[in-house]
Amino acid sequence: MLEDAYLDLVRYVLENGNKKTDRTNTGTLSTFGYQMRFDLAKGFPLLTTKKVPFGLIKSELLWFLKGDTNIQYLLNHKNHIWDEWAFEKYVASEDYNGPDMTDFAHRALKDTEFNEAYQVEKNKFCDQIVNDDEFAKKYGDLGLIYGSQWRAWQTSTGDTIDQIQNVIDMIKTHPDSRRLIVSAWNPEDVPSMALPPCHTMFQFYVADGKLSCQLYQRSGDIFLGVPFNIASYALLTMLIAKETGLEPGEFVHTLGDAHIYSNHIKQAKELLTRTPRQAPQLWLNPDKINIDDFEMKDIKVENYDPYPAIKAPVAV
Repeated sequence: MLEDAYLDLVRYVLENGNKKTDRTNTGTLSTFGYQMRFDLAKGFPLLTTKKVPFGLIKSELLWFLKGDTNIQYLLNHKNHIWDEWAFEKYVASEDYNGPDMTDFAHRALKDTEFNEAYQVEKNKFCDQIVNDDEFAKKYGDLGLIYGSQWRAWQTSTGDTIDQIQNVIDMIKTHPDSRRLIVSAWNPEDVPSMALPPCHTMFQFYVADGKLSCQLYQRSGDIFLGVPFNIASYALLTMLIAKETGLEPGEFVHTLGDAHIYSNHIKQAKELLTRTPRQAPQLWLNPDKINIDDFEMKDIKVENYDPYPAIKAPVAV
């Protein structure tokens, strides 16, 4: 099955992972330098061993491709993937007058009490982002993240570079180039970023009329994040293949620190008890060619028959 490559990763880290501390103080089982390959001709690599919400994946990718960095677009599409980082900026500001949301308050309260208060305040924040453009402009923007790095990389001379358009143009004109690369890692930007990019760079490769993509991901949350990453970059590869008149080839996923959080181990073991089902198929609107023209309704997965979702907490 197409997702066996992912399940092998989960199994390997559970059996061989190194115990490590991490930025979130959660603790992980971790391995370094792991690679998976997915043949996109065999289907779309969206996990079937647990339901993965494809609507979140495509809205996030379209957000990146628009060059957008404000979570208002995501919230308008019921996507809360990036809420936490914007909310943290808000609660640290002088404008916030709600209950204490710092680590000190968390330690003083039971987890359930703190989490309930946190969710109430975050819901108010998200509603205001959606309904108040000025508030969204002030507190919804995450600054230098993927959208800006992909579509408007800021140079030292004050210019911007559209890396996505440049790589599409190069695929069309110089498909054998070894420079079909998009980078998100800029050492100068890292200290000021909401979250330094986990997907540091990706490279395209053309052979036999097929477009393949390899992602180097410096850090991968195996249970929650990596299934999203696999589907997102497979979708990106297939969108760019469509625009450049190529067939989809392989998605190659190379991970630096690939880890399972200590509070995801039970869920990861449950996942491995499930037998993978046939991979779904991706449908792209045949009337659309340019990636900038695609909207949510133009992208669908067909014949997706997953097991139920498995809930797990996000480490922030």
